[in-house]
Amino acid sequence: MTVLKKIMLKYIPKQSSLLNAFVSLLLVLVSLTALSQPKAGVIDEITAVVGAEILLNSEIENQIIQMKQQGMQVKDDTRCALYQEMLFQKLMLHQSKIDSLEVNDEQVEGEIERRIRYFVSQIGSVEKLEEYYGKKVAEIKDEFRSLIKDQLLVQQMQAKIFADITVTPSEIKSFFKNIHEDSIPFINAEVEIAQIVIQPKVSDEAKKETRMKLMEIKDRILKGGNFAALARIYSEDPGSAKKGGELGFVERGTFVPEFEAAAFSLNKGEVSEIIETQFGYHILELIQRRGEQINVRHILLKPKITDEDLSAASLKIDSVYGALQSDSISFSKGALKYSTDEATRNNGGVLINPATGSTRWEMDQMNRDLFFIIDKLKVGEYSKPIAFLTDEGEQAVRIVLLKSRSEPHKANLKDDYQRITEAAKQSKENNIRDKWIKKTIAGTYIKLHDDFKSCNTGLFKEQSELKY
Repeated sequence: MTVLKKIMLKYIPKQSSLLNAFVSLLLVLVSLTALSQPKAGVIDEITAVVGAEILLNSEIENQIIQMKQQGMQVKDDTRCALYQEMLFQKLMLHQSKIDSLEVNDEQVEGEIERRIRYFVSQIGSVEKLEEYYGKKVAEIKDEFRSLIKDQLLVQQMQAKIFADITVTPSEIKSFFKNIHEDSIPFINAEVEIAQIVIQPKVSDEAKKETRMKLMEIKDRILKGGNFAALARIYSEDPGSAKKGGELGFVERGTFVPEFEAAAFSLNKGEVSEIIETQFGYHILELIQRRGEQINVRHILLKPKITDEDLSAASLKIDSVYGALQSDSISFSKGALKYSTDEATRNNGGVLINPATGSTRWEMDQMNRDLFFIIDKLKVGEYSKPIAFLTDEGEQAVRIVLLKSRSEPHKANLKDDYQRITEAAKQSKENNIRDKWIKKTIAGTYIKLHDDFKSCNTGLFKEQSELKY
């Protein structure tokens, strides 16, 4: 597969490339399976020696387990591909120590805390994390410490190798010119779309009714009612209701400001006043505080949208539609002035494709309702106002604009310049990486396990003598 085809995987949603998958696993998170005790009777093996560093079979197997748990495809050659990439990681770690790169204790401890918070947020609470692994947090941190220090050193070494890599327009053109015609990837039809969204404004009467209902629930709690049980019955937060409203341990900056201010002001067991946020009305109870982390539970009630509210939203978007038709306002200015969708209003209403991070969508990437709207439009046309459900399941109305539509085609510099730029940069990084590996292993002791000698290890060959 050519470099360009590999880069296209970022923009044409298919199975994530193996390279991106295991680089992410190796550099971003310490495998949770590394915290588990080895099974009885299993003897770990050294699969490679790279300078002063060793690569254990368990490191490879843990990554295989993580990939499977994350739903990634594990093929026959996955283990060999991981082996090659991890040899590179070990070589960078070895060289970082020769180059006297340093990671201080504050960096390590900060990263430990960040990852522990991440794991706690995934598993639910500190207690559940400790129960699952049969270890106290202090023990988990001790096991993390050397692993994280090594990872931070590898990241420093990687930053040093790939520092300030850029590609010029002439390099981009030269890169594309040198790709064989048969290797140029095919780009499916794509569209760019924008929207103006109007969400119904909740009436004061509906807000008052919701607050009264929540106050009744709070009174029941203050008279001895069980907060968790009432959360399961009444809370309209689907993510936490089934857990009795519990949100798990979090730090400051996790919640929206109004919610967070109330949560961090509570004492253990205390129930808050009614709090209004963009999601509705809440009451909170502090379960536990640990330093700058808290665990709270809440009950959320949302004011109900009435037919009158929907009618008012429809009238408003009809007036926006009329302004667009009379050319008294452009679509982008209409989005900025009238749209209630915070994610798109400030960029002219343009929708970002979450699968690629770009503004381009393949037709099969959008939901069914949006597909049928776009499919009937010509470039530059916009739809009549249409009712729909937001990603949060809320009722709203919108006007959709088809900004552009590309035909299926082979990649070219005119239509796919950004893609080709990324491919050219990746190719340059690969060349620099290969040169660095070739230069570095010339003076590094390399020993590979017999079980992996049949793998394609690229530039990694056994070096029988230390030459530095």
